[in-house]
Amino acid sequence: MPAFLSMSLRPRGAAPFFLPLVLAAALLAGCSRDAPPPEDVRPVRALTLATGMVGTSAEFSGDVRPRYESRLGFRVGGKISARKVDVGTVVKRGQVLMQLDPQDLRLGQAQAQANLRAAQTNYDLARADLKRYQDLRSQNFVAQAVLDQKLAAAHSAQATVEAARAALREQANQTGYASLESDTDGVVTGIDAEVGQVVQAGTPVVRVARTDEKEVVIGVPEDQVDELRHVSTVKVRLWADPNRSIDGKIREVSPVADPATRTYTVKVSIPARDDIRLGMTAVVQLAQAGGGGSAIKVPLSALYQNKGATSVWLIENGAVRLVPVQVGGVSGNDVLLAGGVKPGQTIVTAGVNLLKPGQKVKVLAADVARRGDAEAEATGLRGTPVGQAAPAGQAAAGAAK
Repeated sequence: MPAFLSMSLRPRGAAPFFLPLVLAAALLAGCSRDAPPPEDVRPVRALTLATGMVGTSAEFSGDVRPRYESRLGFRVGGKISARKVDVGTVVKRGQVLMQLDPQDLRLGQAQAQANLRAAQTNYDLARADLKRYQDLRSQNFVAQAVLDQKLAAAHSAQATVEAARAALREQANQTGYASLESDTDGVVTGIDAEVGQVVQAGTPVVRVARTDEKEVVIGVPEDQVDELRHVSTVKVRLWADPNRSIDGKIREVSPVADPATRTYTVKVSIPARDDIRLGMTAVVQLAQAGGGGSAIKVPLSALYQNKGATSVWLIENGAVRLVPVQVGGVSGNDVLLAGGVKPGQTIVTAGVNLLKPGQKVKVLAADVARRGDAEAEATGLRGTPVGQAAPAGQAAAGAAK
């Protein structure tokens, strides 16, 4: 609308009413341009450092295995004709596991029996000749040399009988070897051959594990093998029952590293229990009480990786400063600091990924921190590291709220 029309249409006496509004708007616009931006203050959690006697500990995952496991095979070669067990079958000592086709072995046994009968017949004839020639010699009808020949023939026939009898016993054993029997009470853990397969003598076909003694097998890095000599406590927790720990004992440490994992195999003996089954996942905690000496212990969330160096955020005069530190080991879920900080200093323990040098921070009070934990647990975000995105489902739930 033209200015003269607006002025003509405005009622008289309205100027005093609009003038204060125009002046107030101008003042607010000027204040908004001249006011400084609000200072960025980050809320963080902090910890005042202190030294104390700590014990070093480490945890390694492994699985439950039998201490004794036999790889059984036939003592003779042949074709497998029957399989009596499956994986997981509980077997007793002397129970038949597999059988070979015994036809050829039975024929061999029959041949050995025939050889024994022939040898026995020759021996009987040799003894009869020897007796006759002994009578003739007593009457001086034959020479002594002839009697000696008959005596040697009788001894030879007797040795042939003994050899044939031993061959028969051996062949009988061979026939018995056609049935593969378990040599102990246990459970079948593997089948390596099937019916119809021709196997050689000694080829493993069935694996049987004893269930009376079990152990947990773990892999330890080479830089921690020497610390096993100072371990005072060994605790085993099963993944199926993590709230209950089992006392263990280091039974064996491999002197050679595994070629695939480059770790040293450690076997931990555990008590025999019916609820511990083979193949279960277990966690072995190796603790050295008081072995860590005096050290500064901080939570893992306090560490910040900066260009390959491990650092912490040090709080000074309400601002943070990045300080490199040296990690001296672990103690449970905490980290031991060997240098870079000293007792009495305050470091940030949560929110390290959102800070920058010189950043102003505000330390959360204990009640605020606890309230934050409760809210995080209620929304399902408890345990998400600072600076790390929450799972998509949880983020969507939070956005929906």
